Amino acid sequence: MNNFNNIINSEKPVLVDFFAEWCGPCKTMAPILKDVKTQLQENATIIKIDVDKNPEVASIYQIRSVPTLIMFKQGKPVWKQSGVVPTQELIKIFNQFQ
Repeated sequence: MNNFNNIINSEKPVLVDFFAEWCGPCKTMAPILKDVKTQLQENATIIKIDVDKNPEVASIYQIRSVPTLIMFKQGKPVWKQSGVVPTQELIKIFNQFQ
């Protein structure tokens, strides 16, 4: 939990992908997130949180369905969406919070 807080308190926006191993749409998000990271390089910090292994974090951020993506800026959630989000939309959101 401390490590998670250290990461999301970054000056740069941090995208957190709340997922589960058994979730089909979560598997769809994996290559999209990889693509975003490839395009944005060091301007994108993306971490994945398995809700089954980290129920306390999922509870704090009221994760009701997976995948849920939350963008943090300096430790505060600034954007949240459930479901699969396309690459270009995620890139726009990162750019909006740079």
